[in-house]
Amino acid sequence: MCQYPTTARQRLEVKNKTFSKIKQSFFRSLVYQLQQEAPRPKRITCPQEVSTGKCVFHGLISRERADELLAGTEGAYLIRESQRQPGTYTLALRFGGQTLNYRLFYDGKHFVGEKRFESVHDLVTDGLITLYIETKAAEYIAKMTTNPIYQHLGYTSLLRDKITHRLNRTCSEPKKVTFQQDEKISPSPLSRRTTIKDGPEKHCNYEKIHNFKVHTFRGPHWCEYCANFMWGLIAQGVRCSDCGLNVHKQCSKLVPSDCQPDLRRIKKVFSCDLTTLVKAHNTPRPMVLDMCIKEIEHRGLTSEGLYRVSGFTEHIEDVRLAFDRDGEKADISANMYPDINIIAGALKLYLRDLPISVITYDVYSKFIQAAKITDPDSRLEAVHDGLLQLPPAHYETLRYLMTHLKRVTMYEKDNYMNSENLGIVFGPTLMRPPDQNTLATLNDMRYQKLIVQLLIEHEDILF
Repeated sequence: MCQYPTTARQRLEVKNKTFSKIKQSFFRSLVYQLQQEAPRPKRITCPQEVSTGKCVFHGLISRERADELLAGTEGAYLIRESQRQPGTYTLALRFGGQTLNYRLFYDGKHFVGEKRFESVHDLVTDGLITLYIETKAAEYIAKMTTNPIYQHLGYTSLLRDKITHRLNRTCSEPKKVTFQQDEKISPSPLSRRTTIKDGPEKHCNYEKIHNFKVHTFRGPHWCEYCANFMWGLIAQGVRCSDCGLNVHKQCSKLVPSDCQPDLRRIKKVFSCDLTTLVKAHNTPRPMVLDMCIKEIEHRGLTSEGLYRVSGFTEHIEDVRLAFDRDGEKADISANMYPDINIIAGALKLYLRDLPISVITYDVYSKFIQAAKITDPDSRLEAVHDGLLQLPPAHYETLRYLMTHLKRVTMYEKDNYMNSENLGIVFGPTLMRPPDQNTLATLNDMRYQKLIVQLLIEHEDILF
């Protein structure tokens, strides 16, 4: 039986073992060798040099004079004040038998392009490496992504297969439904029953794109997609801040959406992307949702004003810190927090602090437009179509929450919270407009409330 790596440490061990086995046969050394062969920088000095505190330059000299000073020395460089634009500086660099001129900038660090350097010497070193490699291996670089090694990293596919299999068993799959009136009951447009029809189903694959950010690697590093050396002194490539995958910037566009976040890289639970959190913990829903709802249903369904009455802010903050610090081991029991409104407040805070709201920005307008439809059947169809476009983790979170809120309404005689009241509370929390326009937000509030109200009242139909 295949044993899947389940912890961050196990994943790292599998990754290291896999890399050690394939490094000799896969990792390519051409680019590394070229970096070693690249010309070394040599600063040309002269008696007329001027220091600005930021750099040392040759004063106001012409391009021709700079060319004479650099002639015959590959990698030689100097900084001169521009004759065309006094007060600005030009980096003159000898490469390939000619002098190249670059406008030099300084904002605390030196730069001529995207990369910023502590010293001009480092800037020139990095530039010579890049120029040399791009000159000697331009065709090779253009084709280096055509034979990637990414598919050989077995731990990636093993994790994906395991998680997909488990989530497909535990997640409720969105179902395509139509609405028709039951002639035996009241003809009210909201009194409907459903018939399941064959249609497109959305499986819980829980795919997640990598969160790549430019990274400076200390020591030699090879791309984990194409297996080629990541050249340069700084910002040689990008690293996924969620799983740690290291690739060239150009290779990052080709990496599949198969990020498996490493718990060691997830700094907190609150304000963490929803899909990132559930992937890191291998759960269908956020732990905060499961634990808070379980606690509320255990001892709070009859609490008057549930979700409407606020708990003490400092206690809600304590719950947030407990989840960020302890994760699923956070203690939110009655012994720790007797007031159930604190737990309800923490759940609302978690949903409100999501960087991407449960009903995502890209489908927000679809739900608002659905709420404006006057025909009840068509409106429910439009709402359901919007639900099918949610990311799987967002869909499952919303489904589980609506099922819980439906149970809350069953105790309306005690807690005085019906679907309309809950829609007022949760509408702005679950739906946030992408443009954050104040006037638009105010105009949309009634539609936000209506959407949540419909989701609660028809949760058995819509999910």
